Amino acid sequence: MRKLFLALILMSSAMAWAADKIQPLNVKVGLWECTMTSIIGGQPPVPAEMLSQLTPQQRARLEERMKADSGARTNKSVYKSCVTREKLADGEGFENRKECTQKVMTSTSSKLDMHVVCDQEGVKSAGTVHLDVLNPETVKGTGQMTVSGNGQSMSSNLALSAKWIGSSCGDVQ
Repeated sequence: MRKLFLALILMSSAMAWAADKIQPLNVKVGLWECTMTSIIGGQPPVPAEMLSQLTPQQRARLEERMKADSGARTNKSVYKSCVTREKLADGEGFENRKECTQKVMTSTSSKLDMHVVCDQEGVKSAGTVHLDVLNPETVKGTGQMTVSGNGQSMSSNLALSAKWIGSSCGDVQ
């Protein structure tokens, strides 16, 4: 479940597509290393389909673990992303997920504010993301997300720092 949540957070750190013309962020293209730190509280939603595949004993153990783990906790992850001119022009930036829609609120060469809504297997998330270009090789960002489904919800405050590594992405997409 944390992987799903992390994927949603990573997606929200991305620049988004929108009906309006997007001003691409003024960053270098190539390989970027992103560090995401999030403070999470609440119980992670589990898709009903996944729960239906568990035995009653497995489900009870999972629910116990989730309740025990529902207090505030900090997660930190590091990932690499390939940023291309095409992705920037299309508003995709660091990552794009088909199960999510984004609405860009502010888009300049140095700032991006957007609202993100995702729906994956009955688990819904919504939130806001703000990115600042400090220079063409450094981006910082913040965000807030709420994830809910199956009567459970959790919230997250997040911080992103991204740094350009080099012009070649190698095998990173």
